[in-house]
Amino acid sequence: MNAWRHVLPPAIGRVSADGLLLDAEPRLAELNRRAGGAPGQPVAVPQIATLIRLVQRLGIPIARTVVAADADDDIELNVRVEPDELGIRLEVSGWVAGAPWQPADGASAARDADFLRADADWLWSTDASLHLTHLSDHAGRRFGIDRHAVLGQPITRLFTLSDDGEGGFPILGAVASQARFDGQEAGLRGTAHRVRLAAVPRSDAAGRFAGFDGAAYAIDVPVADAATPADDLSDRFSRRVGRALRDPLGRIIANADSISAETEGPLRHDYAAYAADIASAGRHLLALVDDLEDLKAIERADFVVAVEQLDLADVARRAAGLLAVRAAQGDVQIDRPPVDAVMAAGGEFRRVLQILVNLIGNAVRYSPPGGMVWIRLERDGDSACVIVADQGKGIAAEDHERIFAKFGRVDPCEPGGSGLGLYIARRLARAMGGDIVVDSAPGAGARFVLMLPAI
Repeated sequence: MNAWRHVLPPAIGRVSADGLLLDAEPRLAELNRRAGGAPGQPVAVPQIATLIRLVQRLGIPIARTVVAADADDDIELNVRVEPDELGIRLEVSGWVAGAPWQPADGASAARDADFLRADADWLWSTDASLHLTHLSDHAGRRFGIDRHAVLGQPITRLFTLSDDGEGGFPILGAVASQARFDGQEAGLRGTAHRVRLAAVPRSDAAGRFAGFDGAAYAIDVPVADAATPADDLSDRFSRRVGRALRDPLGRIIANADSISAETEGPLRHDYAAYAADIASAGRHLLALVDDLEDLKAIERADFVVAVEQLDLADVARRAAGLLAVRAAQGDVQIDRPPVDAVMAAGGEFRRVLQILVNLIGNAVRYSPPGGMVWIRLERDGDSACVIVADQGKGIAAEDHERIFAKFGRVDPCEPGGSGLGLYIARRLARAMGGDIVVDSAPGAGARFVLMLPAI
């Protein structure tokens, strides 16, 4: 094996949209030939082929340092793969022959990365713009994360970042200084799991920041003290059951979505449709688990909410945004409050968002194709109000209170939720000093009003 390092200039190649090597400069073409490839065939160097497949799937540029075997030598390559209007462009630089070696700072980064991996629950990577480019399989298996849905998305699509108690975020400071960070706590979106994030920066061949290689460490939920009263056993048991159901349901949903999307290749149409049905049923069950956990919480005698000042208009816009995809799938438009609208109120942000997602979600579900859901803001005396109105079939006056009852459904045979959503929403609103009322009649749509104390 060669003992020297000889750095050669970059070599450029072109790959078609379906992954076939169209042309390459001589040095890259020769490396590909020695690996068993040829023009018009898929790239034969495994490490470069892997990056090409990743770019095909994500549609974003990716830069990596790889070590490729070339006869008796290892060659260190800096590979940049990026999509363009002609297909995919390859730029391979470095070409360092000899045993893999790094300068002192690179060796230090490698040691840091190895240290992170040692006791991590799972690993992740981003590009320079903090879009996820890698997520280890264990993340999907343990936490039910749909890797295909989050790869290529901003890191905040997967994590809800928490500040350090003083308004700072370790990851943002690390981006500014292109340095290692640790201690960034975050929640996993759509789950009750929390993690601690750590990462080391990665540089490209020109020394520019190219993203982070990171690790996630699960933050355990504190175990109940042995002295916990016996009558609290059911609460701890229900939480354990919720966690036990949530993870396998998450995996079922993720796998069914992957099959339905035909990510591993085409399927018979009816098989893909079956998988979509499985994913939909899984989400229904997961929503039921959430409802049952919330039900247990709000019916405790010591249940309280943390009332703070919030912008009700902002929360309404966020809730509408969360439901935009579902509305588009049902050919329903959501008319949300304008970006400059403000409505100060008192309540707990997380709970108010939960209420509005329920109200807007119901409006979308019961709206006809081509229908509209309106979200309006009003001040009524000492109350700040969000009004959610739809063009559905409406609700008879005698059913107005029934829909707020526990497991209350006007028509149990009609597709819908568990009958707990509005019950929980009203209990939460009243716990924050507000209420929810409905104004509706058959054939005239429904108008739900969330009222909270105005500030």
